[in-house]
Amino acid sequence: MIPRYSPKESSEIWTDENRFKIWLEIEILACEAQTKLGLIPEKSMNNIRKKAAFNTKRVLKIEETVKHDVIAFLTNVAEYVGPDSRFIHKGMTSSDVLDTALSVQMKQAGELILKRLTAVKEILKTQAVKYKYLYQIGRTHGVHAEPITLGLKFALWYDETNRNIYRLKKAIDIISVGQISGAVGTYEHISPEVEKYVCKKLKLKTTKIATQILQRDRHAEFITTLAIIASCIEKYATEIRHLQKTEVLELEEYFSKGQKGSSAMPHKKNPITSEQLSGLARVIRGNSLAAMENITLWHERDISHSSVERIIMPDTTILLDYILSKFTNLIKYIVVNKPNIKYNLELTGGLIFSQSLLLKLIEKKMRREEAYKIVQTVAMKCWENKISFEETVRNDLNIKQYLSDKDFNGIFDYAKAGKKIDFIFKRLKL
Repeated sequence: MIPRYSPKESSEIWTDENRFKIWLEIEILACEAQTKLGLIPEKSMNNIRKKAAFNTKRVLKIEETVKHDVIAFLTNVAEYVGPDSRFIHKGMTSSDVLDTALSVQMKQAGELILKRLTAVKEILKTQAVKYKYLYQIGRTHGVHAEPITLGLKFALWYDETNRNIYRLKKAIDIISVGQISGAVGTYEHISPEVEKYVCKKLKLKTTKIATQILQRDRHAEFITTLAIIASCIEKYATEIRHLQKTEVLELEEYFSKGQKGSSAMPHKKNPITSEQLSGLARVIRGNSLAAMENITLWHERDISHSSVERIIMPDTTILLDYILSKFTNLIKYIVVNKPNIKYNLELTGGLIFSQSLLLKLIEKKMRREEAYKIVQTVAMKCWENKISFEETVRNDLNIKQYLSDKDFNGIFDYAKAGKKIDFIFKRLKL
């Protein structure tokens, strides 16, 4: 991933240095397991444990000649260990190291993303509680519908984030699997006890069966889960973008001192973070398609997946780390424009209470079809002439036949939209 979108912590997971470090740990653990099985002399094991090391630049230099990353790595390690290096990688194939190490890296990245996602959940919870009773117009099809509260909007995102946390934990579990089963996965030249020992030390499970590789449905589930998370963040960012439109301006991204919005128009304050999040989510969704394409390989293995994973694994996890951190900060400092929220709530002159009026008429024994026609006729008249809906219906003779002045009480009250808010928040455990 380009430096612009690369947080340090997640980027370090995918460095050559970290990858080779995990490879070395796997190789040493495999030697330890084989020593316990009596296949490697204790003296040789001690020497391997003491001397085994690598130099990243040297490994990459050797790879230029041998054209094989694992062989280049083993060659460099052998330069440190000496003759006892003949026991390293005994009975193993490259994928035993590559796939098990990739699982460790995905687990590391997944747990970091889980931490970021938990931070998103907490800030959404804070904002949901803070704006629990701030009444706001709800919109369907982009058109004013009925009142909601801003707190309910944040609460919805909070609930969705909880589901994403559940999905991510499951996906981390799915990819926290290692395999050391040798060429084509038959354990012909290596004991399953080696695999069991190495995976336990790495805090991985052992796969029940492999070919020469772990099957890529695991990796696809992990990446598609990250794509779902990114898509949810895009959903929230898109809502913020809509609510920051000049003619709406209910929410607004924090605009720091000295910040510029446009090279041409000094007045501009644009929702650049939300737009950035929307764009980056597209990249992650594209990567999820590549991960699904990787499921299909030839026979017991090929390496058509390898080049793809070298790109999509680091890029996706690093990008999502960046996205979640930016979104947390965005919500933490979001500007809530209460006057505009109130203005928009009242913009239609009470038309948003049409259903309340409809139901009241039905309650008073008017046929639904007739009540709907009457309310819609009055509503359209108010809309076209920009006049008060409440005042008009109070004076409408057809309606007054069914409703007394007392019956009108409560119909045009925003607070009734909040009658069940406590119930919803209690169900969400907010």
